[in-house]
Amino acid sequence: MLPAITITTNDIVHQVKLTCQIPDMIEGIVTRKIIAATAESAGIAVEIEELQKAADQFRLMNKLENSEDTWAWLQQHSMSLDDFEEIVYTNLIAGKVVQHLFGDKVEPYFFEHQLDYAAAVIYEVVLDDKDLAMELFYALDEGETSFYDIAHEYIDDTQLRRSGGYRGIVKRQEFKPEISAAVFAAEPPQLLKPIVSSKGVHLILVEEIVKSELDEKLRSQIMSDLFSGWLKGEIGEVEIMTQLDSN
Repeated sequence: MLPAITITTNDIVHQVKLTCQIPDMIEGIVTRKIIAATAESAGIAVEIEELQKAADQFRLMNKLENSEDTWAWLQQHSMSLDDFEEIVYTNLIAGKVVQHLFGDKVEPYFFEHQLDYAAAVIYEVVLDDKDLAMELFYALDEGETSFYDIAHEYIDDTQLRRSGGYRGIVKRQEFKPEISAAVFAAEPPQLLKPIVSSKGVHLILVEEIVKSELDEKLRSQIMSDLFSGWLKGEIGEVEIMTQLDSN
């Protein structure tokens, strides 16, 4: 066993290369530079009070309850106090840039795409045989069996079988298009005729359609989606030149 191992900056860069993390790191660097340039162009600044509040929130999120915890965390990540402040500043300025770019676009976007954020409460059994699926559909429709019984007989997944095929609240985007169309055209509670997809034949009971509401969680999601789309376009237009040691 080696008595000691010295790790250099070059070792770290080489490890990043060997673990194929260079593209992700480059994207992160480019993202940070784009945000910084956008903030400067828009005249977006951070006040000392805002920075202190953001630092307190960062410590809270990372369970850094006192100065000893913070110093231990910095040492663990080989960072200085200046690095810590840069992390907090970068996160704060990024949030301000997002708000600046998309704060007034969330509501119009939501109302234009409101159906995309709907969800449905469903029970589901996926079968391999369409004829069997039709047979079970008619048996259910005529009250000869229950969805719970079918789930217990035909679902392999233990948890899903125990819940009788209950999938819970499923967002519209999570459904395949051919299934989404049928689910959101249903009048709950409604048993749908078997639907064929690449995964098999779906026997679905729609219990409820959940209409979307623009709460704070969805507002944040939409803003994040809009920002991600914008950022992807910005990155695509940037000429990226990397200067890495070939060793």
